[in-house]
Amino acid sequence: MKRTGGTTIEGATGDPDTDVRDEGTGAGQEGTAPRHVAWRRGLASFLVAALLAAGVGLHVAARQVRDTPATSNRALTDTAETTRVAGDVSSALGKVFSYSPQSTAVTKEAAKRLLAGKALQQYAALFGQVEKQAADQKLTLTSQAVRAGVTRLGARSAHLLVFLDQVYEREGKAATTAGAQLSVTAELRGGRWIIVDITSR
Repeated sequence: MKRTGGTTIEGATGDPDTDVRDEGTGAGQEGTAPRHVAWRRGLASFLVAALLAAGVGLHVAARQVRDTPATSNRALTDTAETTRVAGDVSSALGKVFSYSPQSTAVTKEAAKRLLAGKALQQYAALFGQVEKQAADQKLTLTSQAVRAGVTRLGARSAHLLVFLDQVYEREGKAATTAGAQLSVTAELRGGRWIIVDITSR
């Protein structure tokens, strides 16, 4: 007990700093420490959840990019196969759409090798008329693909847009030139691209 100015102060140690510090730390530490631990644990849990969510989001986004039609079109990435299919189709069209009165049989056999499916059926149905016309009018047709663009290329199928220059010659008359624009579907069969559909545009 210490008497100061007529007032008695019980429990004082004589050191004001010590007394104030003791009063402020006892209950304060007991209440604050658990709150700090809980706050840190909550923050850690939040960060883990946020990182996991971000990881899942990035995975989904990456998969969507990989699976878009643009990236699945090999015409945008496989230069060698794009060149190959354009070459095979251009060569085939030049052969099946070129004939003379003496070579219709050769053209017909080429069509059997280079066309299939709907394209071969349509061609066979019309070629009888072509043979007769070529013989009667002494008609010669020469076709050459001047440009072929592969619009879509898959593992075993391709779609192309092909531009042909065609020269018609009748015996005793001047030759005439015309252009043709074709949409072509081809399939990879036996190591060669075979035309299965032809549509005039």
